[in-house]
Amino acid sequence: MSHESPVTPIVLSVDPGECPCRTDLYVADHFEELSRSRVQSLIREGRVRVDGSQVKPKHLLRGGERIEVEEIPSASPAPEPEEIPIDVLHEDDDLIVANKPAGMVVHPGAGVDSGTLVNALLARYGRLSGVGGPTRPGIVHRLDRGTSGCIAVARTDLAHDRLTRQLADRSMRRTYLAWVAGEVSGREGSIEAPIGRSARNRTRMTVTRRSGRAAVTHWEVVARAPGLTRLRCRLETGRTHQIRVHLAHVGHPIVGDPAYGLSAREMRMRIPPGYPTIIRALSRTERPLLHAHRLCLNHPTSGASMEFEAPLPEDFLAFDRALEPFTETIPSPHPYAGRP
Repeated sequence: MSHESPVTPIVLSVDPGECPCRTDLYVADHFEELSRSRVQSLIREGRVRVDGSQVKPKHLLRGGERIEVEEIPSASPAPEPEEIPIDVLHEDDDLIVANKPAGMVVHPGAGVDSGTLVNALLARYGRLSGVGGPTRPGIVHRLDRGTSGCIAVARTDLAHDRLTRQLADRSMRRTYLAWVAGEVSGREGSIEAPIGRSARNRTRMTVTRRSGRAAVTHWEVVARAPGLTRLRCRLETGRTHQIRVHLAHVGHPIVGDPAYGLSAREMRMRIPPGYPTIIRALSRTERPLLHAHRLCLNHPTSGASMEFEAPLPEDFLAFDRALEPFTETIPSPHPYAGRP
């Protein structure tokens, strides 16, 4: 008589700031490979549980719940270790903080099954937390392919669970640097606009009040140049593509963003006449100029407060140097002032 092996569920901690929200919408937003109808089927089959109980697809989440999703078969094979150099900012028995380079995918999926950060981490550490599922072991939060900088990775299931809860209760703080199109008025502000998947293209996100989930991005002006602004952005929530979508929504898309940014012609039109150096710098930009500069969290075992900073990569620094003669630095009134 055969017995099925127990299934290790993928665990989601519900952010109170996203609620109320339907269970099917919440789960679908966390799994790009699943349609909403597929998620609804999983819920009806009892393969999605909220606080240990079966629910209906339309069950309203209030915040703080623990959702368990049975492992979903993936077309991608389990990632294999690959000897790929990676910059590690911190490592211990529970936690890894890596400085992801632009151009590297975080975990396998969507036609990418090698060369990812997960492949590199498996070669270096051997085993990572399994809570996130077979294709994304250890991954607590993600960075887009074109985004560089700090990312936290869990080595144990307990660490993964505790770090995920820090994301849910917003005690994990993530700060980014970005160059955007246009001269942003004011010194600082917040963008509060719900984000959901585009009905036309599931790989794209959009601001939508019909099916979007609460999203908040705080921003502060760091520097200004003709037709451009350098921002420091802090995530209060963590939606897919959040900073990119929010900044595009308010008319200041990130420089070099192929999905939400401006065309080369539109970008040139934002630059006042007489600045060929800036035009040349823009033409050399090959990815969104968005960098996850700073990460603050509590250690998942000791509880100690920890802060990490990823140095700016060379392409970001090259853009800074090209614009330096025309750039006005804006002093910050906050404790984070003085840092790039």
